[in-house]
Amino acid sequence: MNLKEPLWSKRTESNEPPSPSSSLPRDPETEAAAAAATSAVEELVNSLNKQRIYREVTLALRTGLRDVRAEFSFLRVRGLRFLLKSLRSIAQSDSSITLFSQTQSIPDLQVVPLLFEHSFKETEDEKLGSLDHIFSVEPMKVKSPSTDSEVALALRVLEGCCLLHPESTRLAHQHKAIPVLMNVLSTRGVLEQGACLDALISILLDSSANQMDFEACNGIEEVAELIRDKQVDENLRYLKIVIEMWRVLASTHWACKWEGKVSHSNHS
Repeated sequence: MNLKEPLWSKRTESNEPPSPSSSLPRDPETEAAAAAATSAVEELVNSLNKQRIYREVTLALRTGLRDVRAEFSFLRVRGLRFLLKSLRSIAQSDSSITLFSQTQSIPDLQVVPLLFEHSFKETEDEKLGSLDHIFSVEPMKVKSPSTDSEVALALRVLEGCCLLHPESTRLAHQHKAIPVLMNVLSTRGVLEQGACLDALISILLDSSANQMDFEACNGIEEVAELIRDKQVDENLRYLKIVIEMWRVLASTHWACKWEGKVSHSNHS
């Protein structure tokens, strides 16, 4: 989604030569009427522009979320890529960020819950507890598991939503985001782990509930262990990310525990 400037918002007065009457003296009533008319036009243009951006934002969300709900991973990947592109376009304008935040109060347009319901959902949760579907008339719905690319894209979308809309961290907490991301961090590959660390920082910002969950999951210890397991050329990037986590969580009482982990990981 690329937010383009509408035609009606472009001023054309600067390209036109001044009219002969502009140099003539004007009475105060005429000037007041002209100012009022100009103000009314500007308000109309601003209103039209706001409605246009809102339509574009909602259309982009509906288009991307439709694919995110799909049963096949390649469709979900397509939807996540579209959402990520849209979030990057939204981030370029304060007005579009405000409108995006407003859309996240609408359940049908909320992005974060769908990420946890589809892309972050474990395959084990999809296993059937019985064989009743064999004798059923209705066909069984089969949902393909999330690929590495899908999980990495979903993590980037989660990061973008939390940075643009801080309330999304609360939605993430409702879906047990910290345990889910810590599981991704310990079971997935390097591509997902890098995106997961970035997403962790975004959901920990100004969220005491997520910070408490991170402490309960021994998050600092897990990340420090991850650093020790990585190659030397990757250590610097992960170390910078963990330092950023420490900055986010430095106000808590367990920041001292983190200092010991970092010093230990540097010596090992």
